[in-house]
Amino acid sequence: MFAKPFRVKSNTAIKGSDRRKLKADLSAAFPLLSADELSELVPNKEELNVVKIYAHKGDAVTVYVLHKNPVFFEVDKKLFPTVYVLWRYPALLPAFKTWPPVLQKLTGGADLMLPGVVVPSCGLPDVKQGDSCAVTLVNNRAPVAVGTAAVSTEQMHCLGMKGRGVCILHTYMDYLWAFGDKSGPPSLPDAESEAHGENGEECEISDKEEEEVDKCVEEQHSPEETVTDQAQSCFEELSLVEQDEEKGEKNNEKEEETQDEQKTPQEVMDAMLLQCFLHALKSKVKKSELPLLTSTFLRNHMFSCCPSGKQLDIKKSSYKKLSKFLQTMEQRYNIVRVKELTKGVESIVEVDWKNPELRSFSFPKDTDVESTPLPDGEEGEIPYHPPEITTLYSVSARLEPLFLNANKRKGATLHPAEVRSIVTEYVKDNELVDEHNKNYVTINPTLCDCLLEKSEYQEVVSLKWDDLFSRTLGRMQECYQAVFPGQPPIVKKGHIEPIDITVASRGSNKKVTLMKNLEVYGLDPAVVASVLQHRVQASSVLQPVPGAKDRVLVQIQGNQIQQVGKLLLDHYQIPRKYIQGLEKAPKGGKKK
Repeated sequence: MFAKPFRVKSNTAIKGSDRRKLKADLSAAFPLLSADELSELVPNKEELNVVKIYAHKGDAVTVYVLHKNPVFFEVDKKLFPTVYVLWRYPALLPAFKTWPPVLQKLTGGADLMLPGVVVPSCGLPDVKQGDSCAVTLVNNRAPVAVGTAAVSTEQMHCLGMKGRGVCILHTYMDYLWAFGDKSGPPSLPDAESEAHGENGEECEISDKEEEEVDKCVEEQHSPEETVTDQAQSCFEELSLVEQDEEKGEKNNEKEEETQDEQKTPQEVMDAMLLQCFLHALKSKVKKSELPLLTSTFLRNHMFSCCPSGKQLDIKKSSYKKLSKFLQTMEQRYNIVRVKELTKGVESIVEVDWKNPELRSFSFPKDTDVESTPLPDGEEGEIPYHPPEITTLYSVSARLEPLFLNANKRKGATLHPAEVRSIVTEYVKDNELVDEHNKNYVTINPTLCDCLLEKSEYQEVVSLKWDDLFSRTLGRMQECYQAVFPGQPPIVKKGHIEPIDITVASRGSNKKVTLMKNLEVYGLDPAVVASVLQHRVQASSVLQPVPGAKDRVLVQIQGNQIQQVGKLLLDHYQIPRKYIQGLEKAPKGGKKK
């Protein structure tokens, strides 16, 4: 349920009456909790927050947060403890034991299958279908997942321990766990594991069991699956490459070629992402630059470390997002520390320069930009160049028959000139030019279905060339392509959003200037705010744009539209047609 990011609807302190009701509901749901334990989980005087969220599939969930850690969550009027509570009270729920490699699958959004359940000598816990239960790992009683029993214990035996066992709702390392202090599970050895350990039996997973781990879970494919494992393999591959360099460059090149052939495109992009990350930290980033916006780090440092002839595209990696990649680097390898200094805006606040992976990394020779650090006093940022923006048109399902001869299917994007060329070729191939007047095109059944309204089927028998082209473009999905220097083209549907500049009132007679959509044009809001702050000598603030993900609103004191216009038009050379609100600049009147 929490394998992907969720959206927070509200976060409020709990009322006294709701606090008492929660305590009564917990007492009924978890009778094993004593009165003192209930008072620890729901204290009378300490702050307890109620956070209402929407999971990625749209499920409404209520989360109760104590000391900045989620302690319980409620789904369909049923309360479940989080792993933070179960680490304090591991016997709160009946638990099923599984092998440690299965955990990464559960974290990725999979359910626990019965072949992956380790049956202890005392037998399975007695549960009914739908009962709350926990999942633990061999040799550790600390639960790592919470869910509901898919079938009863009796049915599990009847099914021969095959099929789904536990429907997982929440796991260690998922986004609900990350909503807390991100602490790890304690080590709580159980008596049975210790007994096996003394005899030297059953403490290690056999080779056969390792091969069957993939059969233990039913995978629900998501971008987050096996991200940490892929990062680990990337580190191993880099260290292997460095060791091989000492043996000889020729052998190294052959091995790398064979490795690349065996890797999937996603694994290749993961390795390149990690290489650019380590290269940028070791050669580009200075301690004086911290804290550094993650978006600035990617654009100004990582992209410049990309090998020549290749393009870095995070969406083609297993991480999909920079924030997910940096989270893995922070949690698993402690190379960087990322913090949300402004709400919704992440920055790198600390780099572990002594990290062994970072120190042992050697610079590749095929990067576009020299990897030597810049001397103090020189400008470290790449000069900004505005993107080249082109209007495109996407083939719709209705128009697909018209473009079939040109091998253009639904969703294919074309320049307006390409559309005109394909339509012209279609008309000529089918001899549809009017013999008596070559300015007109005869309508055949395909053109009729694609371009005419139902009311025109019997009336319109021919169209002018201009009308033919305008109708074709009008029935296609308008798109735009933005090309930034050194980056792959970005194609998106709809019109490109202009940089929006507005003036708002704050307080009695104070005005502030607001700017948004700077990211669309590759501009860093923090950099723009800093430049404006120095130009007009006024304070600036960065705020997240409501309802828009990864967008930041720049607010600067006073009506500064004229200065904003000069900065965007003259310094950044953004075309005027992509800036909205310049007409609101104050006009100086003539003095009498």
